[in-house]
Amino acid sequence: MRPFSLLMLTLATVLPWQAQASHDRAPAYIHRWARVEVFDRTAGHPLPIYVHHDRLYVAGEPGHQYELRITNRSNERLLAVTSVDGVNVISGKTAQEKQSGYVLDPWGGVHVEGWRKSLNEVATFYFTRWSDSYAARTGRPEHVGVIGVAVFREQPFCCHRPHFGGERTTGAAPAPSAQADEQSLSREESERLGTGHGHREGSPAHYVDFQRASNTPDETIVIYYDSRKNLTARGVIRESHRYAEHTPPNPFPEGMFVPDP
Repeated sequence: MRPFSLLMLTLATVLPWQAQASHDRAPAYIHRWARVEVFDRTAGHPLPIYVHHDRLYVAGEPGHQYELRITNRSNERLLAVTSVDGVNVISGKTAQEKQSGYVLDPWGGVHVEGWRKSLNEVATFYFTRWSDSYAARTGRPEHVGVIGVAVFREQPFCCHRPHFGGERTTGAAPAPSAQADEQSLSREESERLGTGHGHREGSPAHYVDFQRASNTPDETIVIYYDSRKNLTARGVIRESHRYAEHTPPNPFPEGMFVPDP
């Protein structure tokens, strides 16, 4: 098999899932070109996305399997180079924007259920402790706790532009998705969540050719994750005041006039 990085045209994989016109109204951060959703497969629902200091976060549950649902919001093909914990989900290499990804058909999408082991199987994603994460177990613990999708538009067939693909060997910085959250570095690593290398399951894919219109992403989506406890402690999730169930608030309590404070 030819290595992904040696092809003149960017080689990518595509899954046979199409976004439905009546897509569920799950919470997700909306970008121009693509939509990324973290779906808890164990609980059976998408994870809400929290915005804190201009960063996006989701709260994972240890032991729960999850998948990434990436949807193309345009009428042209897109390439989604995807990383989890700073690791490319297809090749397992330390993530870079120039690497392979999933090709999204117009208005279509993919479910990324895990680390790709072959054209037929993946090892499922699951939330686990930092030390059990795939990145930590392969000696790359620096960027555990972040999901990234670098989105590229396709070069129009009518145009003659330089090719950007596997032949490019310079100027490739790690994807922004691999940027560590500096707030998390001060905590004990064993308390943080990471993504584990789970059981094998079927997930068919095949190769397609894709020429990028540019050597830089048209859009990069970054989502940080950790446990609800840690995100609450850091102020990402703000717990609202909870009223006692037996004394619900009354919008019209007794009293005719405004008393003195």
